Amino acid sequence: MGKIAVVYWSGTGNTQAMAEAVLEGVKAGGAEAELLTASEFDASRMDAYDAFAFGCPAMGAEELEESEFQPMFDSVEGKLGGKKIGLFGSYGWGDEEWMRNWEETCQASGAILVCDSVTCNEAPDEDALNSCRALGKALV
Repeated sequence: MGKIAVVYWSGTGNTQAMAEAVLEGVKAGGAEAELLTASEFDASRMDAYDAFAFGCPAMGAEELEESEFQPMFDSVEGKLGGKKIGLFGSYGWGDEEWMRNWEETCQASGAILVCDSVTCNEAPDEDALNSCRALGKALV
């Protein structure tokens, strides 16, 4: 089965709720998973997991959160080649440009996106949470 890391940053709790739903999906799929904040994860932990879910809301001009999440993600980007990943996050405005850019960055690094990324406007509704659970299962 493998071990999956669900790594996220959340300012309002929206992306945290999504991360918890991803974790539920991984466990429902029969795999072991660990829920970690961006400050608890870095490149030195990459080899301990078989797949990864990364969650971050859109910030500012549709960018990843830049004080904790972006530095962590920059540190792991070089180790994404051949790794199964899923992306998720919430936003308050815009057209999801931050997610499209993030997906392109991951694909350019050789990551394997296991399913469509999950986004939601503001707090996740039940459909978004179900999509997060499906993302978790797809990583298994």
